[in-house]
Amino acid sequence: MMYRIKTQGREFFMFGEFNLIDTYFSNRQSQRKDVSLALGDDCALVKAPENVRIAISTDTLVAGTHFLTDANPAWVAHKALSSNISDLAAMGATPAWVSLALTLPSVDEAWLKPFCDAFFELANYYNIQLIGGDTTKGPLSITLTVQGFVPQELALLRSGAKVGDWVYVTGELGDSQAGLDVVLDPSLRHKPFAQELEKRHYLSTPRILAGQALLHLASSAIDISDGLVSDLKHILHRSNVGASLDVGALPISQELLQFVGERQIAQQYALTSGEEYELCFTVPEHNRGSIESALAHCGCKVSCIGQIRPQGIFELQHQGKKLNWQLSGYDHFKVNE
Repeated sequence: MMYRIKTQGREFFMFGEFNLIDTYFSNRQSQRKDVSLALGDDCALVKAPENVRIAISTDTLVAGTHFLTDANPAWVAHKALSSNISDLAAMGATPAWVSLALTLPSVDEAWLKPFCDAFFELANYYNIQLIGGDTTKGPLSITLTVQGFVPQELALLRSGAKVGDWVYVTGELGDSQAGLDVVLDPSLRHKPFAQELEKRHYLSTPRILAGQALLHLASSAIDISDGLVSDLKHILHRSNVGASLDVGALPISQELLQFVGERQIAQQYALTSGEEYELCFTVPEHNRGSIESALAHCGCKVSCIGQIRPQGIFELQHQGKKLNWQLSGYDHFKVNE
């Protein structure tokens, strides 16, 4: 049985193990053709197409660290799954399967139903099948392992950026940090667009189509989970290069501008905001003219925000002037309960 509830080595049946599985996890999805066996046995059995690599990513979300215990369970489910899907997008992969390990203090039907409804809604949208997992008694946490396919030798890596490449991002940046501010400080709820920004913090959109469109165009890519500055530096480190960014080119929403009140503050949010799950990628000069047309069908804007420089250089500039902003990356929030 793929889902078990255990405490101190013994199974417990407050709700009933099999009822839990049948009610919340079984028969929620159509069977993918590449899944031979999913829930109901010791292991799932799957098969991959020829000439592909399997991309695998695992993330854990812990109550009090990544979300408040009283957060909307539907939003928590979306955040957990979308953050994992975003890792596949950053590699240019097509999602296929997911495993879920869910630790629960108790079997709370009022929490489980909206969580599972939102989880399967998002999974079905991206044609991802739940193939297994585990459920255990303990502090609330969610661990997901997603797997997808990427054409052999074409995966987008962090290590391919070259001097002269252009730096791009998808979407708009900074909204997630503003939403987190509202989560942690309810007194901010009176500010313009506070509730919308809080929603955006939880309900990101994985850029799967954009990642796939970049397979033949981008030289490197990463998803923005720890803030643009921090994540771009991962590319710079792996590629042995530097970068220059134009803060005036950062894509910023009108909602963020009105929430923070000053463009410079909004720009700093855009540089440091984590859990955005947009893509940051680099493009060689000879592919630059193809970017907008390639991403036209992806449903997201794309912005060129800088250029790759020689190793050791990292600078922020605006209208040709260097900025001496001291910025730190995003630190997944910790909540004292």
